[in-house]
Amino acid sequence: MPDFRLRVFQTVARSLNFTKAAQELYISQPAVTKHIRELERSYGQRLFERRAGRVTLTDAGRILLRHADEVESLHQQLTDQLYALHDEAAGRLRLGASTTLAQYVLPPILPGFQRRYPHVQLTLLNGNSEQIAEALLHGHLDLAFVEGQAHTRDLHYELLLEDELLPVRRATPAGPPTKPVALTDLLTHPLVLRERGSGTLEVLEFALREQGIKLTDFTVAFYLDNTEAIKSYLEAAPDCLGFVSQRALSKEFRAGLLEVVPIAGVRLTRRFESVWVQGQPLSTQAQRFLRYATTTLTVPVGEG
Repeated sequence: MPDFRLRVFQTVARSLNFTKAAQELYISQPAVTKHIRELERSYGQRLFERRAGRVTLTDAGRILLRHADEVESLHQQLTDQLYALHDEAAGRLRLGASTTLAQYVLPPILPGFQRRYPHVQLTLLNGNSEQIAEALLHGHLDLAFVEGQAHTRDLHYELLLEDELLPVRRATPAGPPTKPVALTDLLTHPLVLRERGSGTLEVLEFALREQGIKLTDFTVAFYLDNTEAIKSYLEAAPDCLGFVSQRALSKEFRAGLLEVVPIAGVRLTRRFESVWVQGQPLSTQAQRFLRYATTTLTVPVGEG
């Protein structure tokens, strides 16, 4: 966008938080405040109200946000068309991904995409599946990747690749069980789980319901908001069990830190899916990235 102040304004308007906006834009909070004040002086209008620690948009702010979004869209179209004259891609591509995808699946393919399309400015928002869906619906992302069972009617989903959650514990001297363990035998083991709203927890709850068991039948030692924290917790807690993507465990298996506890009659497979707003065409950059990701991520379940 030609006027960086408008981008600052959009970022604050979407999060209604000056600190978060500064972090997202990699500038200081005083710089964010300075840009907003310059816009307010330029238009002779207050754009935000600050009361009791809360930030809200004024009527003028809502009008400016609508037009700033239109300016951004028009500028992106202009950039696309000008670079298309030379068969190049350019502009901004805002990606989002739920935690497992953002940590383990997408990062290895991003450098290759950047080498192929050096003029495309990539950003990647990391959150749980629920948060990513919300960001898409609010227009903060162009394309996202999520896991889980629940789908939102206003979003379009397409399969990217398959994944499997593995039940794991701290490695024992005896090694993993030689035969699958009955699911009911695990009720005595505290679980370490992902937080509410995560696709990982959704998949687990769905599988348990199919076996006639509720999550409340287990003792939960801790809910954590990322896979690395769960793995570290399990390494220090010999009696606990966790469920982790097979794509996130190669280092721990090689180092002999964690081991799989196979469960009889239970296989926790799930889909990693690309997702965008229903009825809204993908931008040229998003289409390119989706094609690139689909052709690059070909590792089958069990090899990650």
